[in-house]
Parts: sequence; structure tokens; C-alpha cells
Amino acid sequence: MDAVVQGNGAIILDASYLRTLMILWLCVALGTFFLLFFVTAPYGRHTRGGWGPALPARFGWILMEAVAPLAFLYFFLKGNKSPNWVTVLFLGLFLLHYINRSFIYPFRMKNSDRPMALTVILMGMLFNSVNGLLNGRYLNLFAFRYAPGWLLDIRFITGVVLFFFGMAINLHSDGILRSLRAESEYRIPHGGAFQLVSCGNYLGELIEWIGWAFLTWSLAGLTFTVWTAANLVPRALAHHRWYQSKFPDYPQKRKAIIPYIL
Repeated sequence: MDAVVQGNGAIILDASYLRTLMILWLCVALGTFFLLFFVTAPYGRHTRGGWGPALPARFGWILMEAVAPLAFLYFFLKGNKSPNWVTVLFLGLFLLHYINRSFIYPFRMKNSDRPMALTVILMGMLFNSVNGLLNGRYLNLFAFRYAPGWLLDIRFITGVVLFFFGMAINLHSDGILRSLRAESEYRIPHGGAFQLVSCGNYLGELIEWIGWAFLTWSLAGLTFTVWTAANLVPRALAHHRWYQSKFPDYPQKRKAIIPYIL
């Protein structure tokens, strides 16, 4: 059976169904990756009309991001009768990222009343819901793979280092961008990861989720990382071209998202 139906009618995914869903979601990520080279999502500096009704950006970010920890928690806890303390630690790391993205970052945004298309918000909610589902359910079903000794495994140690290193870059880069948004006009960011790339915040987030894939060593973690790259790499390239077109003195050696490479 591909799913287990609980007494209240809720469908709880079993291992075979979950694996199939992850593979399909990876295929969607690859398609999205190529699509985003031709269509830049209309929010932030790329905001434009023609995408239907809009909401204030702050409210849009809260709606988009909050569904990820909620979906993760639901599928992590549903039917989980014997929590594994290693996977509970994973849960804590996931929530650490999304508490910031859902409930701290939106209230520190500059120009938070700028419109965000409802279409973008709904797509973001879908993306975050599915990724929360896949990772939460995976850690529920496969908790037995994570014995206490996993915390000394080189894959976990490497992943945790990358996760917190990426988070530090992301938070520091967000701080630099906020300091530039005191005025309405965009300016060239400098310092930290921005010395090497146009999108230091995206670089940090990408490193963070590469770390997640390592520390969980799972198809679910890999799927999340691939989706992160599929969203952020094309957008970083669009940002990079935007900076170059807007600022004639933009640093020529600076790359878009991967230092010295891309």
C-alpha cells in the first residue's frame, strides 16, 4: 500500500509512497530550474505588474515561510510514538532556520509594504509545504537510521559545520542589505560574502541546505538542497545582471552566487 489511512481519514505517507514523491519532486525542481532562467519571479527588485492581486511583502513572507515548519512538525510528529533524540535535534535545526525566516526576518524588512503578487506567495507556500512534508515525514519513518552514534559521524559533523556556517553568512548578508535599504534606492552591497558574490544571502542559504543534506544524509535532504539551488541560482544570476545594468562601476570580478565560478 502506498499510504496508510488513519481513523480520522488523514493520509500518512509510507516509505514507498514517500520515495516516489521525492523523485517526482526532484523532477519538478529540475524543470523549475530551467524555467526560472526565462521567467524571473516578480518580487523584490524584480516586482512588476501583470501577476494579479498582491499583498504587502511582509505578510507575504510570513505566509510563504511559516507553512514549512508547520508541515515539517505535522509530518514529523504524526504517528511518531517513540521520538528519536537525534531526529529531534534535526527538528530543532530546521525550526531554527524557519523561525527566523517566518517570524523575525519579515519584521526586520525595509520597505515591507511593497506589494508581493499573490501568485508568488501561493507558489512559495506550495514549495515550502512539500519540502516540509518530505523532510518531516522522512525523519519520522527513518528515525531508526539515526542512532546516538550518528552525532559523531563525519557526515553529521560536516553537515552541522556547513549548516551554521551558511546560516552565519545568510544572517550577516541580510544585515548588510538592511543597512543599505535605509533609503529607497538600491545600492551596491559591500563586505562579507558580498566581496565575492552579488548574492551573499543566497550563497549562505545554499550552503546551509547543503549542510542539511549532509547531516541527514537522506534523499529528502538532497531534494531540499536541489530545490534551493533551483530557486536561488537563476535568481542570483538575474540579480547579478540587474546590478551590472544599474551600476556602471559594479565590481567586475564579483560572481553571482558561487565565488570565483558562477
